[in-house]
Amino acid sequence: MKLKRFIISFLLLILIFACTINVSAENKIYNWYCKRTSDHSQPPLPNEFEFINNYEGYYIDNNDSEKVIYLTFDAGYENGNIAKTLDVLKNNNVTSAFFILSNLIKSNPELVKRMAEDGHLVCNHTATHKDMSKVKNFENFKEELEKLETDYRFTTGREVAKYFRPPEGRFTEETLNFANQLGYKTIFWSFAYADWDNNKQMSCDAAKKKIMDNI
Repeated sequence: MKLKRFIISFLLLILIFACTINVSAENKIYNWYCKRTSDHSQPPLPNEFEFINNYEGYYIDNNDSEKVIYLTFDAGYENGNIAKTLDVLKNNNVTSAFFILSNLIKSNPELVKRMAEDGHLVCNHTATHKDMSKVKNFENFKEELEKLETDYRFTTGREVAKYFRPPEGRFTEETLNFANQLGYKTIFWSFAYADWDNNKQMSCDAAKKKIMDNI
């Protein structure tokens, strides 16, 4: 009898331990990165991020038959660069995806309307640029994305494209799961460089070379 109780207790401990490991894995915080290649091939997905494929997460187009570049911009506020970018894209007949915040909608509504009118995808970067890797409650996660949707709908009469980019590229497996439950695909990137500090920007020629060398 004592042996039976011992075995049952032991099995319960194993089950609890297994569940703890699973929960911990789902909540492990990752910082997105991708490996650059020197031969202009598509960069491989780091092994630790394999799970993004389970939640409609994307960082490249897996179709190798056509050479396509997808341009994406994280647009939280306007300092003159978004308007210039839209002009360049329009003049070259190119469309892209803009991941925006509520701040941009409220401070520059006409600019946001223009994005859609020019044929670009307007996507969800959350309402407030909150670190979504720390949001453990589905309802709180949902609130942050739906707030952006509501602000965009109220201002433009349009619906946000169902593409989500986690602020700062920080995420957990649970982050992707929550986004997927809300009908979103999580979009990462396969090339980028630090462009957020206006006082630490390389020359135009250097920026162009850096991009072309990594396509």
